[in-house]
Amino acid sequence: MKAAVFTCVLWLVAASARRPDHDSQLAPGSLPGARLNGYFIDHFKSRRARRALPRGDEPDDGPIDQEGDAADLPTCLLCVCLTGSVYCEEVSPEMTSIPTLPKETAYLYARFNQIKKIRTKDFADIVTLKRIDLTGNLISEIEDGSFSKLPLLEELSLSENRLVKLPMLPAKLKVFNANFNRLRTKGVKANAFKKMTMLTNLYLADNQMEAVPHIPESVRILHLQNNNITDVNIDTFCRSNDTYYLRPSLGEVRLDGNPVVLSKYPDSFTCMKVLPVGRYR
Repeated sequence: MKAAVFTCVLWLVAASARRPDHDSQLAPGSLPGARLNGYFIDHFKSRRARRALPRGDEPDDGPIDQEGDAADLPTCLLCVCLTGSVYCEEVSPEMTSIPTLPKETAYLYARFNQIKKIRTKDFADIVTLKRIDLTGNLISEIEDGSFSKLPLLEELSLSENRLVKLPMLPAKLKVFNANFNRLRTKGVKANAFKKMTMLTNLYLADNQMEAVPHIPESVRILHLQNNNITDVNIDTFCRSNDTYYLRPSLGEVRLDGNPVVLSKYPDSFTCMKVLPVGRYR
């Protein structure tokens, strides 16, 4: 009888030793294969896959090296490429020039990078471009003709850069933004916008301009606040030789933050349906 009890106790101890403790921390391989969860199964599959690879193709588990030049990487690996759109925003490693774009690119967003110069060849073959946004770069130079071969371009943003002069702009632009640059009047040709008969929104705020450039008839919104404009004349917005001339489309003009006192030029706004925003005394 005692021998039977002793045998039973030994059997219970052995069974207990074989029973998994669900409250304990399990390591991969501590349970039979049938009881492994998905994470461990994937882990072992990954290890088997690594062993099957030739030595030179083995994945590197070390930290990713962030150094290097963005120009060394394919554009659609460096940026996000969707159908017709390329997003290259705050790229790491630093992007210092316009990347090579897919031929069908219609929209380019390359904001907040370290781009310093726009070259003629950057967009030479991308005739499908409709919108380019280069806000927040370090652009100080744009070669003439950089945008001249873009017949479909409607929106161009060069705001928050270091431009001291403007390049030749496409005639079909509808929206142009050069806010927060270093533009002076001598860097903006008097007729820079004259032939842009489709332009509706023109943003030149927070620069160093001393005079208002020629504004096309099509413009509806004009921002020139925070410049160094000291005067306006009757031909700036209206026509001295036509007292019946009207500009109903020009619905918003901002000249606040300039030295000019607008009340000194009462005849300069008679053709407009609204007075410019600015200082009147």
